[in-house]
This record gives sequence, structure tokens and C-alpha cells, in this order.
Amino acid sequence: MADANASKLSLYGGIAANVAIAISKFVAAYFTGSSAMLSEGIHSLVDTGNSGLLLYGTAQSQRPADAEHPFGHSKELYFWGLIVAVLIFAIGGGMSFYEGIKHIQHPEPIEDATWNYVVLGLSFLFEGIAFYLSVKALLAQSTGNVGFVKMLRTSRDPAVFASVMENLAALVGLALAGLGVFLGHLLNNPYFDGGASIAIGLLLMLVAVFLVGRTKGLLVGTGVDALTLANLERIARAQPQVREIRSPLTMYLGPNDVIMALDVDFADNLTSTEVATAVEHLQDAIRAEHPEVQRIFVEAKSLVQAAEK
Repeated sequence: MADANASKLSLYGGIAANVAIAISKFVAAYFTGSSAMLSEGIHSLVDTGNSGLLLYGTAQSQRPADAEHPFGHSKELYFWGLIVAVLIFAIGGGMSFYEGIKHIQHPEPIEDATWNYVVLGLSFLFEGIAFYLSVKALLAQSTGNVGFVKMLRTSRDPAVFASVMENLAALVGLALAGLGVFLGHLLNNPYFDGGASIAIGLLLMLVAVFLVGRTKGLLVGTGVDALTLANLERIARAQPQVREIRSPLTMYLGPNDVIMALDVDFADNLTSTEVATAVEHLQDAIRAEHPEVQRIFVEAKSLVQAAEK
């Protein structure tokens, strides 16, 4: 299950780091004329806004169900996750790419790169802390020995996997900006600085494409993984009154909110009261191992048969 507190901590950590870093990058870009630093400043500013949107989406998704939203508002988080991906592509990637092209067309040599190196070093430190917090939140969702890459591909919480990807992109972007500034200053060739800005823009676009793919699947409707599905079947078949079941139908409404429909054939000799009791025991057994399955709809065939007797 996703840890909401860990998710929020990683987002708050990212916001605190990115606000300070964005200001320092813009100041360094102003005094040195570095296009790569300007792109990195834009990158940090976009990351700050994105973390705020994910926090807003998390808060909205936790609102209780009402008459218009009988299944709650859990999918709000998936919607805002998609908005974040679009913003990374359009604003972060697009503006960085544009700044790089503009700097190549109208190059300005870097006269003093000292401030760039200072800001990049501090930024790498703070971004590293933010990345550590986001990875910790991601791995906290794992219930077994699951690696980082697999968790990134299977996590159902955009507040976590988007935060990880943003912070990872920030670290790689800082390395690209540092390389562009270093080569541009060393060789007195401003095209390296502009090229680094273009590379940062392309990096952000790739991250955005990854996030769009992940959040699109969650918005459309994604079920539990094969291992969890097999375990749900095992729990259902283990109930003493269950004779046969069909494979459960599941869908994530939110990181900790799964809906499940289960077609169950109970023993024929059960009365309607006994079937109702068996259904309750089945639901309790499933929730005991999978508390994220909050809504369970059981179609009990024996109940119809009992009513006809």
C-alpha cells in the first residue's frame, strides 16, 4: 500500500529544495548569462509548481464520497498527475529547448562561471536529498523484495513516482548544465551552454512522456498486478462455503483504493442467511490481507438458488 505521509514528505521536501534552488539559479543566470542555468531555473520552478499540484491532487482525492461521486474522489490524484506531466513537457521541456535554440542563434560567452559552479554544487546537494526522500517513499510501497525500477513501473501513486522522476531528471539536468558551463567556459565556446539547455529540454520531454503513459493507464482503469490477483483468488477459494469462483475484476480508483467484483458460486445447500454470512466472511478475509480493496461486490449465485427453493 502507498504511504500517504511518506508521499507528502517527499513532495514538501521537493518544494522546499526547488524554491531555494530556482532563486539561486535565476540569480546565477542573470549575472553570468548562462542559458543552461536559466533552463535549470525554469526546471526547478516547474518542479515546485508540479509538487504543489500533486499535493493539491492528494488532498482532493481524500475527500469523502457524496451523491455525485459515490465511489469517492480518489481519481483526482490521477488527473492532476496527468496535468503535471503535460506541464513538464510544455513548460519545462519546451522553454528549456527554446532557450537553448535562442542561445545558439545569439551566443553570449560566459565570462565568470564561478557562481554557476557554486549554485550547481548546492543544487546537486539539495536535489539529492529530495531524490532520496522520494525514492524512500517509493520503496515504502513495496511489500516484498522489489527493485527500484520495477516499483517505478508498477507504483499506483503519481505523487510518488512523478516526484521520483522529477528529482531524477533534476539531478541529470544539473549534470548536463554543469558539463555545458564547464566546456563552454573552458573552450570559450558558448554553443556548449546552449546545447546543454537543449539537452535538458529533451530530457524533460522524455520524462513527461513516461509520466503521461503511466497516468493515462491509471485514469483509463488499471487492475491489480498478476501476483495480487492470484492471491485474491486463493483467499476466495479457501473459504469453506465457496464452491467455485470466476477470476476477480479489479480496478484502481486511487493508490489505496481498489474496487473488486467477484462472481462466486456457493454451496447449494446454503440458506440465504448463510450465504450472506459467507459473503461477509469472504470480504473480511480479503480486506485482512489487502486493506486497499475497499469496495467488494460479490455476485452470489447460490443466493438466487436459495430464494427459488
